[in-house]
This record gives sequence, C-alpha cells and structure tokens, in this order.
Amino acid sequence: MPPVPLLRLRGVTKRFGAVQALSDVDLEIRAGEVVALVGDNGAGKSTLVKVISGADPADAGEIEWKRRPVRLNQPSDARALGIATVYQDLALCENLDVVGNLFLGREIHRSGILDEVEMERRARELLRTLASRIFNLRIPVAALSGGQRQTVAIARALLSEPQAVLLDEPTAALGVEQTAQTLDLIERMRDRGLGVLIISHNLADVKAVADQVAVLRLGRNNGFFSVNTTSQEQIVASITGATENAVSRAGRPWP
Repeated sequence: MPPVPLLRLRGVTKRFGAVQALSDVDLEIRAGEVVALVGDNGAGKSTLVKVISGADPADAGEIEWKRRPVRLNQPSDARALGIATVYQDLALCENLDVVGNLFLGREIHRSGILDEVEMERRARELLRTLASRIFNLRIPVAALSGGQRQTVAIARALLSEPQAVLLDEPTAALGVEQTAQTLDLIERMRDRGLGVLIISHNLADVKAVADQVAVLRLGRNNGFFSVNTTSQEQIVASITGATENAVSRAGRPWP
C-alpha cells in the first residue's frame, strides 16, 4: 500500500519585488517517507520551506493537506495542521536547560505553579524514544554539542505531535558522529510514520536517509528522483543544470 499523501504543492509561486524566487513549483510529502529538497545556493529551497511553514505565504498555486485545499498565511496555520519546522539556526535559548527549551512557551502548570517534575518526565520520555544521548536534562543548552542541540530542536518540534516535519540543513556544521546521530533521528521519525522534508547540500546524507529527492534550480522544479534507483551523478547533473527538467517517473509526485 503506497504511503498516504500528507502535503501537496502545485504551481507554487513566490516573488520578492523584482525577484522571482519560486515559479510553478510542485512537491509532495507522504507519511512515512523522507523527501530531500536539494539545489544550489539561491535555488529557492529555504523560500519553499518558509511557504510551507506559513512564514512567507505563496503568491499563487495550490496547497493541499490530506487532499484538502488549505491556506498557509502564517506559522500558526501550519502548526494547526500538524506541520513543524526546525530551522538551521535551531532558535534555542542557550541560557536555559534542556527541559526549559523543550517547553518554552508551552510550560505545564499545576495550581498556578510550573510543574517542573512533569515537564522533566515528559522530556525524558520523548528523548528516550529518540534514543537521545542527552543524560542530564538540567544543564544549559550552551553546554551541549552541536548534535545534541539538533536533538533538542527536533524533540521540541515533536512535542506538538506533528505529522510532517521540515528540517533546514539538519547536519550542517556537524561532525561525523553527530551527523550519524541526526540521520538516525530522521529515520526514527520516518519509522513513526511522519512525513519528513529535509534541505541538505550533503548528497551523502541524502542518499543515506531519503526516499525521494526533489531538485530545485533557479526557483523551478528540475527533477524528482527515487533514491534507490538514481545515482548521485544524476542528481548532481540536475542540480547544476547539466540536465534540464530531469523528471524520473519513479519519483515524480503526480503522473
């Protein structure tokens, strides 16, 4: 049985003044699949993530959530549907501990007092399901490694129990071991039935964890590929423009 379509974009267009950032972009994210969004600098990847997250609404095009047309005019619209976003800067408060970061803005209260015990219990349980290597939840985030910070950011996104997660360059500036931990987290999210979209410049990471690859070039689609049947050279050719509109039927969102 094919994975369930969660999010579909058709003909999405976005302009910033005289700059055409996105032109007629299609994309599909399915439950239990990892889609890698790749392309050179300026290809429109981050803009597309901001469109999906509601941070920068599309100027034109159709967006469907579970086959139902929706409008994403602000981040709260995306969150209400079940779409969570983890940006490259992670947006963590380094002076707060792990529990404080996870529950920032959605603290648990009991009789008007912060329920620190319950928040720590939930944080520990969530991190356990992610096979986290963070053992002390009361140390400041500033004392954590890059990989551990990425884990905290992803765990915070999962607290709201989303159905789709967008990750902007999740392995950027991470070492080999920390990258492996982050890729393991992505696989665990897929195993939980989430739809995952990752932006990455690292094609080795893409080949390791993604099921499908969507290539953007100059703000337009330039290929949909199934990772299992596509070589890295084919993907690179699509990214650089050596092949134009290199659409693989096996990986194309729609017939």
